[in-house]
Amino acid sequence: MSVTDTDANVGSPPATPNGRSESLSAPAVTDDPSRSLTDGHVHIHEHIHARVPVVKTRAPAPAAAVRTLLPAPATPSHGVKLAKISHVGDRVFRGFARGSAVMIVLLVVFVGVFLLALALPSLMANQDNFLTSRNWTVAGNELRFGIAGLLWTTVLSSVLAMAMAVPVAVGVALCLTQYLHRRASGPVSFVVDLLAAVPSIIFGLWGLIVLGPFLAPAAGWLIDKIGWIPLFGRSVDPKGSVFVAAVVLAIMILPIVTAISRDVFAQTPRDHIEAALALGATRWEVIRTAVLPHGRSGVISASMLGLGRALGETVAVMIILTQPAPNSPYTPSIFAGGETFASKIANNASEFDSPSKTGAFIAAGLVLFVVTFAVNALARIIAERGHTAK
Repeated sequence: MSVTDTDANVGSPPATPNGRSESLSAPAVTDDPSRSLTDGHVHIHEHIHARVPVVKTRAPAPAAAVRTLLPAPATPSHGVKLAKISHVGDRVFRGFARGSAVMIVLLVVFVGVFLLALALPSLMANQDNFLTSRNWTVAGNELRFGIAGLLWTTVLSSVLAMAMAVPVAVGVALCLTQYLHRRASGPVSFVVDLLAAVPSIIFGLWGLIVLGPFLAPAAGWLIDKIGWIPLFGRSVDPKGSVFVAAVVLAIMILPIVTAISRDVFAQTPRDHIEAALALGATRWEVIRTAVLPHGRSGVISASMLGLGRALGETVAVMIILTQPAPNSPYTPSIFAGGETFASKIANNASEFDSPSKTGAFIAAGLVLFVVTFAVNALARIIAERGHTAK
């Protein structure tokens, strides 16, 4: 093969599948560098003159270098001045609160120790059983006294007062919180609370002059019908009886029980009431299933507080109750007279002329103090237990 043939072969165009051949010649320099027409053949020339940009990345600078490059924050020369927070007020209030609590406890302990110290000599010299005897003889050097009669009259009048006052107080509280509109419940609540502001002597005079004669026919009817029961036995003067005193005590403790019960019922969760109503419960069913269970512990504690007030009432009971004659037969009837611890001490305050007499009456006061303290402690326990159960 010659050189010319080689050159011819090199310059010959490659064959196509159809047997035709296309000649590719060197690009001709024309005005349009992308296209040229030569000998009826299309020559496509693409000239790419743009360079591909090269992106160069740098490794992140270390944190130490960044911190070195950043400007250092300016630091104040004298530092930041904060306001001084004083705890003097907190310490003073905490000390005052603790001191008040300790003072109340010490006051109760002091009263108990004082009563016990003055009553102990007379109790040691007493010739009768202090808990079971009904005698009360403190004249001269002979000391024969007991609290059986005083304890019965005190407990009987207080329990009767509670039996009459608590249902009425709970009914009034439910009416004020569940039935009456707020515009009407406000004035009614104010009137009920006003009963607590009436002095005891006013209640005593009203009970002796007005209430006693008014209840005398009802007392006579009960004596005729069920007088065979010792508790409702016949008495000489039913106008100054334990029954009348119990009614007056019920009126006196009514505001206390009503106010506490009203506050407890008003705090019944609204969701419980609406849930009961949504289930189709009537108003009474709502009260029975939602309101009363929620306020049960509060009503019990309110009743105990009212009982403590009834046990310690003095002036009204002293005015109403008829004192039994000396050496008269004892009767447990509610239509008989008698004396409570408080009325006994108040009626005989003029006889405190010797340590022995004074000690006998103070011994009775000590029993009343213990009973009242126990009742209030029981009310506290019941209230806390009911609150924990919720």
